[in-house]
Amino acid sequence: MPEPADVSSLTRVAALQMVSTPDVQENLDTAAELIAQAVGRGARLVALPEYFCFMGRADREKVAIREPEGHGPIQDFLAGQASQHGIILAGGTLPLACPDPDRVFNTAFVYGPDGAVLARYDKIHLFSFKREDESYDESISIRPGGQPVAFDAPFGRVGMSTCYDLRFPELYRALGDTALILVPAAFTYTTGKAHWELLLRARAVENQCYVLAPAQGGRHPNGRSTWGHAMLVDPWGTVIDVLPEGPGVVCGNIDPARIADVRSSLPALRHRVM
Repeated sequence: MPEPADVSSLTRVAALQMVSTPDVQENLDTAAELIAQAVGRGARLVALPEYFCFMGRADREKVAIREPEGHGPIQDFLAGQASQHGIILAGGTLPLACPDPDRVFNTAFVYGPDGAVLARYDKIHLFSFKREDESYDESISIRPGGQPVAFDAPFGRVGMSTCYDLRFPELYRALGDTALILVPAAFTYTTGKAHWELLLRARAVENQCYVLAPAQGGRHPNGRSTWGHAMLVDPWGTVIDVLPEGPGVVCGNIDPARIADVRSSLPALRHRVM
């Protein structure tokens, strides 16, 4: 029988699930409620989903609410929530101004307990999909980033990624040794049903770390359906907690001893030859 975990070494984390709308303030109010719920359940790191602040009716609508780096209603909200609750807040994504006047960066900011920015990641891989009447092309309104990003948390290194990035394992290798990978997403219902859990568990297994995946999950006012299933996966690929659909909170612990045990019993990372 395994030894019980040392409670003092555990860090509780939470992934939020939302069904965001074209109303920014409504989405911020919902996010504030869910963040408070997560903190009430002991979370010290809380992660929001992709597009938590805005799901418009057309691709280019996000350009109209873009913010310059450092200030704006959405960034101010995130910084305020992090400092109010004294948590690390991974702020999903928001539309950030970029050099192209017709597009934005799809940017994830992470804020520390003092409300200061710990990290910024601009989504690298842009999603496109076309099957029958279903069609998406993020490049219409989004300019891709170009740099993998990770930051340090009390329990270890945290790697950042966003949604479609999940399909590119080389990105996660480029992040180096991580204790946790973040994957805020708005997976479509079609692609999510087929691949979401499969890919999340694969990334956890091959990197032998935790994966925390906040999600959009439900039918949005713009007619789009997102898959949901926000979840936390452990380094063995076991799903610790999952929420199939609708707004809510997924919680669990990051246990450094669990990471060490998996890597000791199956030293796959040490066996890499390329």
